[in-house]
Amino acid sequence: MGGAGILIIVIFIILASMLRVLREYERGVIFRLGRIIGAKGPGLIILIPIIDKMVRVSLRTVVHDVPPQDIITKDNVSVQVNAVVYFRVLDPVKAVLEVENYLYATSQLAQTTLRSVLGEVELDDLLSSREEINHRLQEIIDRETDPWGIKVSMVEIKHVDLPEEMKRAMAAQAEAERERRAKIISAQGEYQAAEKLTQAAEIMSKYPAALQLRYLQTLNVIAAENNSTTVFPIPLEMLRPFMTAYYGNKDNQ
Repeated sequence: MGGAGILIIVIFIILASMLRVLREYERGVIFRLGRIIGAKGPGLIILIPIIDKMVRVSLRTVVHDVPPQDIITKDNVSVQVNAVVYFRVLDPVKAVLEVENYLYATSQLAQTTLRSVLGEVELDDLLSSREEINHRLQEIIDRETDPWGIKVSMVEIKHVDLPEEMKRAMAAQAEAERERRAKIISAQGEYQAAEKLTQAAEIMSKYPAALQLRYLQTLNVIAAENNSTTVFPIPLEMLRPFMTAYYGNKDNQ
């Protein structure tokens, strides 16, 4: 009984070493006597003990956070930028054979690419054209990792940390820009108002009745304010006959 029990245990250990179960998102790269025989999975995988070795590779999208990088932009501004890279393994065999550690290699490539690309742009472009820069980073990293069987689907710049003196300078610049726009808008309003007044004066000069209607409308507005004092503007045309008679009598005297 003792020998049979030991034999059962040995058989169980051998079967346990032979069988592997891979999940739906996993693939197993099989090496037989050091030579690769391909990728298998998902499901149950049978290995030959001692002869076969398997390397598990996940096919899920990896979200890698690129740590903050000290970058000097094209216009000599020192900033810290971090990003996030989304990539996944398309070819498990290449990911195992072509690079020692594809996760570490992709991380280092993302850091160096981030530094080199952002070092060629100015600070204003880094802040305003972020989508274009993200697309450029994605294209470069994806092209470099393609021989490793990796697909980089997206690269996003997360945060740009500016020095305090640069933040103050940008705040002053933004305030000056707002004042400039306010003055331009005010001048445009004055110009448009002057144009409308000129057009109104031309119309009233052609139609004297319009001036009288405007006069009556002004009196109506003044009366509606419940003022204790009411000012009646008198057109000079109403006073001209009296002035002519007065000055004519003085000339005769």
